[in-house]
Amino acid sequence: MRSTGIRRTLVALGVGALTLTACGSGGDRAADGRTRITVNCMPPRSAEVDRRFFEEDVAAFERRNPDIDVVPHDAFPCQDPKTFDAKLAGGQMEDVFYTYFTDARHVVDIKQAADLTPYVKELKSYGTIQRQLRDIYTVDGRIYGVPRTGYSMGLVYHRQLFERAGLDPDRPPTTWPEVRAAAKRIAALGGGTVGYADYSAQNQGGWHFTAELYSRGGDVVTPDGRKAAVDSPEGRAVLRTLHDMRWTDGSMGGKQLLVINDVQQMMGAGKLGMYLAAPDNIPILVKEKGAEYEDLALAPMPGGRATLIGGDGYMFHRKASPEQIRAGLKWLDHMFLTPGDGFLGDYARAKKNDAPVGLPEPRLFTGAADARDQQVKESHANVPVENYQAFLDGNQDLEMRIEPPQAQQLYSVLDGVVSAVLTKEDADIGRLLEDASAKIDGILARG
Repeated sequence: MRSTGIRRTLVALGVGALTLTACGSGGDRAADGRTRITVNCMPPRSAEVDRRFFEEDVAAFERRNPDIDVVPHDAFPCQDPKTFDAKLAGGQMEDVFYTYFTDARHVVDIKQAADLTPYVKELKSYGTIQRQLRDIYTVDGRIYGVPRTGYSMGLVYHRQLFERAGLDPDRPPTTWPEVRAAAKRIAALGGGTVGYADYSAQNQGGWHFTAELYSRGGDVVTPDGRKAAVDSPEGRAVLRTLHDMRWTDGSMGGKQLLVINDVQQMMGAGKLGMYLAAPDNIPILVKEKGAEYEDLALAPMPGGRATLIGGDGYMFHRKASPEQIRAGLKWLDHMFLTPGDGFLGDYARAKKNDAPVGLPEPRLFTGAADARDQQVKESHANVPVENYQAFLDGNQDLEMRIEPPQAQQLYSVLDGVVSAVLTKEDADIGRLLEDASAKIDGILARG
């Protein structure tokens, strides 16, 4: 899942895109003899500012590399799950194409990705990227892609509602019992105020169930990826907490089967105390849902064990030539992987155009590169960075966990479990997890 909904499409400066008609590796030479590469995830024309930034950066790259011709393609979203596999199978993917973390292994397994191992040493930024993100695109010791952004889940909360409920907004909940207690006090404010909200439809409920399960140290599948692991003490604890908050405490409100837009509307209107999300939700809440930056804060995932991570990167067409691979790696370095510069890192340009600067993620780099990126970001921050310090501090102690295999199919199963608990007071948690486990086993067996 993307952090902002069913699939992640927003980046630090705006909305990415994907063409549905592009094809790659149709020839690696432009008419003038330059190496030609097609790339996707160009912002659509409707995202006027982001489109201009992208075009500026491509033009700057071509000036610095006059032997390379970059042909960007746009549409929405960056990757459409309805067409992604068909484009791969039909050889219609761009030379350098966008992927979600969860798709990397699949693309490799069906032999649609170029092996970048012989070339990645030419990507000067590669060694500065967080290893756990690099590893997502590494299969059997071979490198098939390059991360571009990463996110982790946390607890978005409304500082003003915390204060009104007599809670300290500088000390957010760190355990699920604390979340439950805080939600109960916020709901007691009345006037339609909800203490805690969760998704339970369109696969989003299964996604959040997974995040909550990880936070308690549980898992969706066994370590070998062959069997369900949701019917566990941790899985039952997730559902029991949701059930009790919904039916015993009345802190989750009466309306259920919510999806991300519903919850964001509630938070933006100042009627919701807490929900799970990644940092990129915050500018959406402000720019689209009516919230104020000063009222929004972010804490790490309650539970103290782990947090679900996601993100995206680029892979290369299996028929890309060595020259195209080298050109594409140079392009990635220029566009996305230079700390404090490029499409994602030019914070001065972002601030000048009223884009949010200072959110705690994406945080891609390590060491000196990370220090440089953070220094430039802080010098141009235009959001209350102190509201996110708890998230940054708490994340240091959490295990970072990627989504399970066959994630969307598993989430569909788990959606039914979460929705049943939130809509039926007498829901049998044990039976729900037993039935879900059988369905998940079948999905995994089919591969």
